[in-house]
Parts: sequence; structure tokens; C-alpha cells
Amino acid sequence: MIKFLDLQKVNSLYANELKNVAAQIIDEGWFLNGKWNEKFADNLKEYIGCEYVIPCGNGLDALRLIFRAYKEMGIMKDGDEVIVPANTYIATVLAITDNNLVPVFVDPDEDSYNINLEKIESFITSRTKAIAIVHLYGQVCWSHKLKELKEKYGLKIVEDNAQSIGAKWNGVHTGNLGDAAGFSFYPGKNLGALGDSGAITTNDEKLAHIVKALANYGSVIRYVHDYKGLNSRMDEIQAAFLSIKLKRIDERNHIRKLIAKRYMDEIQNPYITLPKIVKGDIDSHVFHLFVIRTPYREQLQNYLKQKGIETLIHYPTPVHKQSCYREYATTSCKLSECIQKEILSLPISSVMEEDEVEIVINVINQFKP
Repeated sequence: MIKFLDLQKVNSLYANELKNVAAQIIDEGWFLNGKWNEKFADNLKEYIGCEYVIPCGNGLDALRLIFRAYKEMGIMKDGDEVIVPANTYIATVLAITDNNLVPVFVDPDEDSYNINLEKIESFITSRTKAIAIVHLYGQVCWSHKLKELKEKYGLKIVEDNAQSIGAKWNGVHTGNLGDAAGFSFYPGKNLGALGDSGAITTNDEKLAHIVKALANYGSVIRYVHDYKGLNSRMDEIQAAFLSIKLKRIDERNHIRKLIAKRYMDEIQNPYITLPKIVKGDIDSHVFHLFVIRTPYREQLQNYLKQKGIETLIHYPTPVHKQSCYREYATTSCKLSECIQKEILSLPISSVMEEDEVEIVINVINQFKP
């Protein structure tokens, strides 16, 4: 069986270091808001190139805290609108609605699957306060047009950087393009913890101060609560694990890019649509996922399963068609709805062997519906 993602194999690369640092933290007896959180924040800040990093409990909380902080700052209020891609994981939208803000869904670009940057302006109203962009599947979603819209309408740009750590746009890392960004370090991410973890990056000092307080029960000084906060802290063990892994993120992403290049060069099947690097720059995509399209998805997925190749679908149902968002069920995002009937994610990771890649390519090339 070629696993979609072999986490045991991924973490075996760091096993001795992880075990040693875990033992050190257990012996030290300090498990929250300590030196390892500070170290990871400093390391990520240096890597991304931003001014502030606030570790937190998970990727959803990272985004929730950003929008909540903007409300505390008076920049947003209940009922304000946030433009968001229709083609994304539900967490992006949950962060918006959890803050009593209104998501405005925009269809993706057919080549990148990211939000169609040319369509955004037609959705901006007097209630629009932000654009939430998602660097989906690991590919940068950015342009000069986006920056122009930000300035023209006085908007905030919030990056969902859950899938794209290490990707760059004109030499600038994702997570340092917009006003603030949310990171996820879910175990299956390119930079994955051994549990849930997340972080917020920003160059806005006031936002960083409020986010840090909100994540700690709304408190900066113990037992003094300036905000009605929540508990969303990264524990010391996860911070230490992530510091170890961050040192090799570019190396591990490079392996993903090499596998993706082989897929794009060698998969030749008329029934398969391959992904595109829209910017034409290999630094702009870190291939968290390698997503193909076919009108014969169910047949292909079953065929690959029979051949011992595990695949997944990211994501089978658009957010606005989920039962928890039934109020948006009549929203028309036809391209997103079409794409999500055809997409299929192939195995790709930094621990895939060359012979496994070869098998995937050969098996797909032999597929006939």
C-alpha cells in the first residue's frame, strides 16, 4: 500500500531529537508559555520575515483570534463582510462566522483553485472590511491587483497560511504578504506538530498585543483580564518539536517539489487534468497537496485503491453547501461546485520513495474509464 501520508515515516526523521527534547521538558517541568514558545516564535519570525509571531492552539484559532482582535480594535463589527474563497476548508469560514462576521463567497480561478483575484472587486460593498485569502494546496494566492484593492477600499487582508509555509511571492514568504496570517501545524501539514498547534504572524504591533492577550483568557497580566478571551496556547513540547522541524522545512518542501515535477512531467492521461503553477515560479508552490481533476473521479479513486494507492478528496463539499451553513445554500459558486466533484489528491510527501512515485505515475497512465 502506498499511503497518502505516512506520518510515522515523516516523524522518524526527527525521532531522536523529538524524544530528547520531550524528556528535557518533562524534567524541567514547565509546560506552557515558556522558553520553547519564545524560541519557536523567534525562529518562525526570522523564517517568515515578519515582526510578530504569536503561537496558539491550532489553525482555526489563529484565524479566529485575528478577526476577534480586529473587532476589539474597532476595525470590524458584527455584520461586516469578509470576502472568502468558496473553494476552501471550512476553518476559513468558521473563523469569520464565529466572530459574527458575514462570509461572501467568491469562485476560484480554474487554473490555481485559489480565489479568482479578478472577480473580488465586484463583490466589495460598503460593509466589506476584509479579504480572506487562502494559499490553497500550497500555492501562493497574491497579486499587485490585491494590494491595489486593499488600498482603494481600505481593507484588511488576512492570509490563511495553513497549507503553504515556505511558499514565496517575489521573494516574500506567505504569512508576510497581508496584514495578518493564520498558520496551522496540524500533524499532516508540511510543518506538522505531533498534535494541534497554530500561530499568528503580523507586522502590526497593536494587533499582536491583542491577539496574544485574547489567546490567554484575554489577559496580559495574570488575573487581570482586558478582554473576554479564550484559552488557545501552544504547549512547550509542541513548540520544541516545531522548532526542530522548522530547521528543515525548505529541504522537505524541496522534495515535495521534485515529486510534483515528476507528476506533472510524466503523468500523461487524457482523462486527467494536472495542476498548474500559475506564477510559473517553483518558489510559489510548496505542494502541500497534489490535486488532479477528472470527471471520472469515483472510478479513478476505486481503481487506484485496487492498485494499492491511497488518495483523498480536498474537499468533497463546498462550505456553502454544508448543512451547518444552510443559510448560504442558494449561493451560486458554480465553478467551485464543479471542481469539488472532480478533484482528487494523490500521495505526495517528503518521505515518498522514488519507486512509489514511479508506481503512481504508471498506474494513472494506464487508467481508462
